[in-house]
Amino acid sequence: MASKTNNTQLTELLLQALETERGGIQIYTAAIEAAQNEDLRNEWQEYLDQTMTHEEVLTQVFHTLGLDTEADSPGRQIVAHHGQSLVKAIQMAIKAGDPAAAELVAAECVVLAETKDHQNWELIGRVAEQGGQHARVLRQAYQAVEEQEDHHLYHTAGWARELWLQALGMPAVLPPPEERKNVETAIGAARAENARGDYL
Repeated sequence: MASKTNNTQLTELLLQALETERGGIQIYTAAIEAAQNEDLRNEWQEYLDQTMTHEEVLTQVFHTLGLDTEADSPGRQIVAHHGQSLVKAIQMAIKAGDPAAAELVAAECVVLAETKDHQNWELIGRVAEQGGQHARVLRQAYQAVEEQEDHHLYHTAGWARELWLQALGMPAVLPPPEERKNVETAIGAARAENARGDYL
């Protein structure tokens, strides 16, 4: 049974999604500064470039739908606060003077940010599936970024896990299995983690 999308809440979702991408640009910029592993630094640079593109994709969605990219809402303010807090956490870790610890903090902050980002795009995709007046525009945007969003979340989560194991003095797989298996789904990420013993 088809349901009618709440357009007010859709606007709120899009505002939060745009703010998440803008915050993501700042988070990746800080994370790259904290990265010690060259493979991870290069990956985050790629993700930063992609996040800039995602911000442009969403900006185009706003223009096509006649929405204001600078409109404010309590939810958007909270997303902005979260993003600023994650940037500050990375900067604090860098200033603390332990490069390995700062890299780990950066990975965790990226995972937190990408969890919200991934959910935003998943919801945009669900709205597009419902059909209606905005479906085509939202579907095009979703299809343009969803695979990259999967990579950002699942691959960085793998990096964070392996960096923690390394910090604990346990055998770590770097780059993580998620990288080696080119994971694109939650099931793929679970399988990669279960198979990490094959790489030790």
